[in-house]
Amino acid sequence: MCLFIGTQTIEILHFIFVLNKTKNSFFFAETLVTKKVSLVLHPIMEVKERILEKAADLFMRYGIRSITMDEIAAQLAISKKTIYQFFTDKDEIVEAVVTEEINKNEDECERFKQFSDDALHEIFLAMDKMEEMMNSMNPLIMYDLEKHHPKSFKRFKNHKYQFMYSVIKANLERGILEENYRSDLNVDVVTRHRIESAFMSFNQDVFPHNKYKISELCYELAVLYLYSITTSKGKKLIEKYLTERKKQIAHEQKV
Repeated sequence: MCLFIGTQTIEILHFIFVLNKTKNSFFFAETLVTKKVSLVLHPIMEVKERILEKAADLFMRYGIRSITMDEIAAQLAISKKTIYQFFTDKDEIVEAVVTEEINKNEDECERFKQFSDDALHEIFLAMDKMEEMMNSMNPLIMYDLEKHHPKSFKRFKNHKYQFMYSVIKANLERGILEENYRSDLNVDVVTRHRIESAFMSFNQDVFPHNKYKISELCYELAVLYLYSITTSKGKKLIEKYLTERKKQIAHEQKV
């Protein structure tokens, strides 16, 4: 597979264009260069995406610290040298993976808001996605990120206290307008409390990982949060969505 285009190729085509300044020669040279670069850039991006996808998968399953560049290369059946053509070190891979996951999370949050029937439905959609993700996540990943990759952890913290803050705050305001959430809530305080409680499941001192399943724990904490902020109208909706979820789980287990 060709991964790089030499500068000589472009220089020769440019020389052809200079010698033949006719309109047809221009389009011939321009098209040839465009096709040549397109054919080369596509496999380059494909390899880079494969590296990031595999790294993300390994980090999620086994934590970050335990995964080496050799392991990523072996899993992809490529040389470590190939990885270094795209990333200077493991830290850069971690940073790219974190950025990619943050972008995905932001896109998903926007979709949950757009396709939800109400503020509570928006939360339940997010909870289902969160549970799916947590089922395959090694709980040590957050510790590894903070301990060994401070730049990436800072990027995550910014996402947590800026984007996630804005999403939770907007959801609270929406729920209050719908009269599903209590009108006496201090939105800022509740937003900050929800952010911290959502990540409490990663704290081994509070919830030892050998005793609690992180996906179930996150779901329980989210339901507890919802009951604490809802009106009687909102609590009925919680029961509705919980019942629908149980039916869905029962159906999936039968299939």
